[in-house]
Amino acid sequence: MFELDIRSRQPIYEQLIDKMKEMIVRELWQPHDQLPSVRTMAKQLMVNPNTIQKAYRELERDGWIYSIPGKGSFVAPRSKEPNIEAIATVREQLVRLVKEARFLGVTNEQLWQWVREGEKEGENRDSTCGRDENV
Repeated sequence: MFELDIRSRQPIYEQLIDKMKEMIVRELWQPHDQLPSVRTMAKQLMVNPNTIQKAYRELERDGWIYSIPGKGSFVAPRSKEPNIEAIATVREQLVRLVKEARFLGVTNEQLWQWVREGEKEGENRDSTCGRDENV
């Protein structure tokens, strides 16, 4: 599945949220795929089930997953409408990361190269996965 860094300053539930979002963005988990139960994931990651539950609640609140009582949690389909709040959050994170990269000496050309790499990865995934944009 994935690993969490117990020595990190970032809380475990936030690491979990980031890892799960990455799995969804990279399309390792598809829309409507069932997620591991809270107990199963807690056992696999050796984390308190309350931590997993907190991550699931936040992911559901933000529209990444949905729950069906008695059935479990599932990957939410991609919305047709842009999520303005989520886009604003990503923008803030990107601006912060660019500032940090510039402080560390990363050049504008290096930053643009990274953007191009991200675009290429997205194009390759879109063309090979046959993703349905209407889901």
